[in-house]
Amino acid sequence: MALMLSVVLACAGLVLGSVHPPAYGHHPQPAYGHHAPAYGHQHGYCDPTVAPACADNSTLSYCLEDAEYPEYEIKAAITADHLFAKKYADVADLNTELSVDRPNTLDEETYLCPSETAYVRPLRAQNTEGKWRVVVNNIDAHYQTFTQTTRIEECLTSADACPLVPDCYESKCLQKSIYHRFLVYNPYDQYFPFAIETFKLPASCACLLGAYTIDH
Repeated sequence: MALMLSVVLACAGLVLGSVHPPAYGHHPQPAYGHHAPAYGHQHGYCDPTVAPACADNSTLSYCLEDAEYPEYEIKAAITADHLFAKKYADVADLNTELSVDRPNTLDEETYLCPSETAYVRPLRAQNTEGKWRVVVNNIDAHYQTFTQTTRIEECLTSADACPLVPDCYESKCLQKSIYHRFLVYNPYDQYFPFAIETFKLPASCACLLGAYTIDH
């Protein structure tokens, strides 16, 4: 009886092997390997130092609008990452003068040099290493909206003389910056797609005063 069973099993193995013969040189690939993000085929997104499409015709180091923003992929990654809430809290709980949590209006401010001030939520930005990153912003997941807001101020006449300072003083409008942390999403990191990175953003427009001079 045991001998008959062995013969039957051996024949079954031969039949199964003949139905699905292994293809020479074929190696099964994971399912996620067949569906790269659609935005990965443009503007060299595999190289993070290459500026994204949203930065075309712009000298800014961040994008407030992005037609290729991977909103769906970020939502899926948030659902799969049980540590996301902790990472988000590390940046969202900041509350300083230049890093604010969901402001609504700008206070009236007056400076010596003309500037533009705004509260922004970047979708992409270039970090301090020169790499463009996807910033987690305006994402609805887990019954809440995840946002990261920061205050920026850009000089309109950088390097020019301060308009309200007398000519007897050497003066110059100076763009100052701040290092800000954002929670970012990396679509090509399968295991750790979220990280906190540092970005340099325009923070204020100062007037640099030099020595008092008398012109004859």
